[in-house]
Amino acid sequence: MPFTLTSPSFVDGAPIPKQFTCDGANITPPLTWTGSPEGTRSFALIVEDTDAADGIFTHWVIYDIPAQTTAWPSDVSSKTIRNSFGRSGYGGPCPPPGGGAHRYLFTMYAVDVRYLALTDSGLDDLRSALDAHTLAIGHLVGWYERAG
Repeated sequence: MPFTLTSPSFVDGAPIPKQFTCDGANITPPLTWTGSPEGTRSFALIVEDTDAADGIFTHWVIYDIPAQTTAWPSDVSSKTIRNSFGRSGYGGPCPPPGGGAHRYLFTMYAVDVRYLALTDSGLDDLRSALDAHTLAIGHLVGWYERAG
């Protein structure tokens, strides 16, 4: 069975509901994942706007999610890295008004170690650790557009 990431709130390639954006309550969308490969010890999630004017804009980074976790939100302990808003935690889709639809890529990593050893706790360091420890990747893409 392939490793998949889904949301009960929107399907892959569909609009992200307003409640999960800066125009709504700006809360994390519910996520579920299935098909974790044997040897999975933890998960990591990166959410990025792939259409940002200045390149990729990071909205959410969490890692060291325990392997028994299969849905978010969850009450499990995990770690975060600052997003492009400059804060830890989730920052919902918030493209410029009238700038067209932006795609948001949710990428879930199945990882072969319980704790990723990061030297500087930055996104580049996390990506390097994921390069060495990823067993499988699941993607979910949603889009959001603000009226101008």
